[in-house]
Amino acid sequence: MTIEIVIPEGSQKTYEAMHFAPAVKHNGLIMCSGVIGMVDGKIPEKAEDEFRAAWQGIQHTLNAAGAELTDILDFTSYHIGMKDHIRAFVSVKDEFLSDPYPAWSAIGTTELAMPNARVEIRVTARQP
Repeated sequence: MTIEIVIPEGSQKTYEAMHFAPAVKHNGLIMCSGVIGMVDGKIPEKAEDEFRAAWQGIQHTLNAAGAELTDILDFTSYHIGMKDHIRAFVSVKDEFLSDPYPAWSAIGTTELAMPNARVEIRVTARQP
């Protein structure tokens, strides 16, 4: 099977400049690159706004791939200062995901690609 690159509207410049696909479809799966929650090109002051923007970005990418949030099988979240915001992250996550919940791994780290970001979320979904 061939690999199909998914580039949602508004992501072409990032694809060309950074040389990575926002998502790739292959063999019934959609693998999304990590998403950082930005609003107007900046990391929001409030953690909840950052997390919400990240989930909205994931939703935008999945929709461009022909899928929905309910198609998520697994996700990994990478956190800076996880103990300070994990409850807020779970609360916002639950605005977007519902039962049956996907598999989830939360990983604390010291640095992300975007300065001041608190979280990056990477998703694998099924093609409906």
